[in-house]
Amino acid sequence: MSERVQIDETDRRILALLEEDARRTIADISTHVNLSPAPVKRRIDRLERQGVIAGYSVVLDHGKLGSEIEAFTEVRFDGQADADAFSAEIAQRPEVREVFTMAGDPDALVRIRVADVAHLKQAVNQLRRSRNVTGTKSLIVLDHRSRIARRRATADPSADREHL
Repeated sequence: MSERVQIDETDRRILALLEEDARRTIADISTHVNLSPAPVKRRIDRLERQGVIAGYSVVLDHGKLGSEIEAFTEVRFDGQADADAFSAEIAQRPEVREVFTMAGDPDALVRIRVADVAHLKQAVNQLRRSRNVTGTKSLIVLDHRSRIARRRATADPSADREHL
């Protein structure tokens, strides 16, 4: 389990702003938290060092990349299964975006992104053939919403960016 880190309200506001848009400039964040840019930069650096900020990511339009279908597949194991070994093996497959091991039923939940239904069938069949898997159930995502607002990328991302 991770070591708990103490943060204050200003850190929470900085994190919320970065969660909303990780490409925000230091200057923009500083105006929202009523600090000058230098202390904001120091706080972000500290949060990165402490592992509170584990990284930055990009939100892709998978449809434009040919991966139209997203699905979740519930996986059930027999009593001899090693969930960690299953997760490590499955996570290497290109269609697999995330693997969650669960307490209760199902034993694991696998998020898959594929081009079409035939590709989904192939990916699920590979899961079914995995060691100690006794059953699967797949659910295709129709729509997705997120609590975190996502900003559309500008034509020239570096034009309005003050790098961290």
